[in-house]
Amino acid sequence: MKKKFYIQTLGCKVNQYESDGIASCLKAKGLTKAGMKQDADVCIINTCAVTSKASMQSRQAIRKIIRENPNAKIIVTGCHAQTDPEEIKEIDHVSQIVCHKNKFSISETILDEIDTIDDGFQTSPALMKEKEFRYFKEAVRGEMTRAYLKIQDGCDAFCTYCIVPYARGRSRSMPQKEVVRHLKDLAATGFNEVIITGIHTGMYGLDLEKKISLLQLLEKIDREKLAHRIRLSSIEPGEVNQGLIDLAGKDHILCDHFHIPLQSGDNTILEKMKRPYTAAFFADIVEKIHKKIPLAGIGVDTLIGFPSETNAQFENTYKLIESLPVTYLHIFPFSARKGTPAFHFDGKVHPKTIKERCTRIRELDQKKRLAFIKNNLNKPLEGLVQHKRDGKTGMLKAVTSNYLTVLVNENDTLKGKIVDLIPEQCDSNTNIKGKIHNTL
Repeated sequence: MKKKFYIQTLGCKVNQYESDGIASCLKAKGLTKAGMKQDADVCIINTCAVTSKASMQSRQAIRKIIRENPNAKIIVTGCHAQTDPEEIKEIDHVSQIVCHKNKFSISETILDEIDTIDDGFQTSPALMKEKEFRYFKEAVRGEMTRAYLKIQDGCDAFCTYCIVPYARGRSRSMPQKEVVRHLKDLAATGFNEVIITGIHTGMYGLDLEKKISLLQLLEKIDREKLAHRIRLSSIEPGEVNQGLIDLAGKDHILCDHFHIPLQSGDNTILEKMKRPYTAAFFADIVEKIHKKIPLAGIGVDTLIGFPSETNAQFENTYKLIESLPVTYLHIFPFSARKGTPAFHFDGKVHPKTIKERCTRIRELDQKKRLAFIKNNLNKPLEGLVQHKRDGKTGMLKAVTSNYLTVLVNENDTLKGKIVDLIPEQCDSNTNIKGKIHNTL
């Protein structure tokens, strides 16, 4: 009987890409994916460590899977495994802890009977010297309508609140020829959208022997039409330039969707965070995008309750976002992360205050989402029809280039297809319904 595996992924799109890659390798070795966690012979937990809460949730997920699968081999990998292996060792019945550099070879050792809690584990100093970009040799297809492609790993920024450089190491890039090869493979197998992702994607190519920028890479992809459309998962404010904005225009390959971390709209807090821009600079970038592409989707990350953040400084963040044509927010309450400089900063904001501020920002997020949707109603958009139907209505879902999800009443033959559609109505919960007018 074939052995079954289950993977639980916590955290970012990079983790999702890596989990999908591990799953592909396991299937190639003859294992099958378990329909339910309780069916698995091997359970892999790909953890997150971006905040203290994320680390805690990772440990909770490990314990829950162990309870549900008492006879399974338990493998823990990901950022929490990298930064805090000692905490994971304290959890009974963990068979193996795998550091980042070894996660790409999990499929080669997964059936070994020997448990290796920390065999070959990469310490933080060694990780910082790592120069090799590690990736799956075959394109990662996953089970989604859109494919992920990780082209960069690590980060050199060392923002004061962030553990990621200590978990992932310095910035490293996939060779350009490998990016091209993977994109061609994905296009050949029917993927009409590829999400380009990384830890600090805007730093792509600067570490390569023959340096190349992210913009130059995207221009090559655009010229050679290596995919129908490319979406950037996230891009830092200082890395959004006019060339990048122009590539998201009509007849180009880049989606008119930018996700840009702001974190704070107060200059003093930004300086304490070690973020290399001002609120005015951020505002200028958003306005440039909006001026060139009025219907572009513009997502923003916010970090609320950073140490010493006053009511006035929070208001600066609120008012900045309120004034800008952003379309949705990702809201993170500050969580002191051991191992980062901010963990020791004075002036911790009371959890109740952070919660109240987050509530206000979430209300603003809802207003921004509704306003953006209304601006798009009855306007022609391009959408990619998803394989999975909407759970509540049973309708097909199409993700537009500018990152709206539109429900359409169509048959399964359109799954995975690029279509022209028009969003026609939206309810108070931001559910959008529309009609397809053409299949590309």
